[in-house]
Amino acid sequence: MKLWSERPPWRSVVKVAAALLGKSRRHAHAWLPYLALQAPDAEGHRAIVYHGKLVGSLLPATALRERAGPSIFIVGSGPSINDNDLVTMEKRSGILLNGAIGLIGQAITEPLAIAIEDERFIWRHFALVRAHASPETILLLSTEVIRAICEIEPAFLDGRKIILIDNIRKPYRKMLQSPDSLSALPFVVLDGERETGLSLDPDKGVFQGGSVAISALQFAMFCEPREIGLLGIDIVNADQPRFYERAGQVAGSGIVRARSRIMAHFRLAKEICARRGITIHNHSAVSALAAEGFGYDDRFAREKDRP
Repeated sequence: MKLWSERPPWRSVVKVAAALLGKSRRHAHAWLPYLALQAPDAEGHRAIVYHGKLVGSLLPATALRERAGPSIFIVGSGPSINDNDLVTMEKRSGILLNGAIGLIGQAITEPLAIAIEDERFIWRHFALVRAHASPETILLLSTEVIRAICEIEPAFLDGRKIILIDNIRKPYRKMLQSPDSLSALPFVVLDGERETGLSLDPDKGVFQGGSVAISALQFAMFCEPREIGLLGIDIVNADQPRFYERAGQVAGSGIVRARSRIMAHFRLAKEICARRGITIHNHSAVSALAAEGFGYDDRFAREKDRP
């Protein structure tokens, strides 16, 4: 098995070929050429088929809600996570993003879920995923991530608890969705400019807002907890090593460039959550969220970092 620092060369060929389908369908590269996600059965389960063989199945988002409690914490892998003491985090309360899965078995004994939507993380760090994701862990995975895993090790998906992160703007097997078509959906909330949106029904798709944290946030909101905590979602220092990286080995990131887009989604989420009786807390002292009205809650600060 060979892992790559970025998408392997043949994926670039597929992307170019998919572009020939036109702007409305070029996102088909996410599942082409061999991935098929079957229609849901009566219980909402969907078969994952790769190269014509059944390799796993998808669960509905209710599987996450049934496991969730009154507090959900979305845990990123920003450098500030090193300043948090996560030992007191409740079992099955954390949705771990990308490299934050390295916290499993250390600061976090059992997460609520793992969320990965960029296939580049799989090509770089699949060994990390295999080492830390137990068969009982819920995996929130995008179409392109599922396809990348199938290209590396399809057997990994067998028996896993997987929920699809479907891009509502560029949905699986459907055309690119316009703002008009999205605004007509009863489970979608758009801002005034219709540039930013959130979905209240993840089974029908979520808005991907420049960071997997935005997708995870929509799943968390669907679970209707009392509070949602945000940790390690720094954004301002995304060009620095993540907590699991070493200096000089930092993978490229578009997070800093996407800051305004990401923050717009967080602001909209805060408004929606306030109406639904959900409180959002920022637990990272070094975070762009602090300047966006989220303040700072030191609940998980290490003792030496408390004022």
